[in-house]
Amino acid sequence: MKRSRFSEEQIIGILKGNQAGLGAKELCRKHGVNDATFYK
Repeated sequence: MKRSRFSEEQIIGILKGNQAGLGAKELCRKHGVNDATFYK
């Protein structure tokens, strides 16, 4: 199994930021995540 680049806490933080109203593209740019990975 491939090891994740981000911890579970980081992933949860990114998703909560999206729920708080921040745009997906803005969050992806800030955290260095590909847009496709975010939507996956």
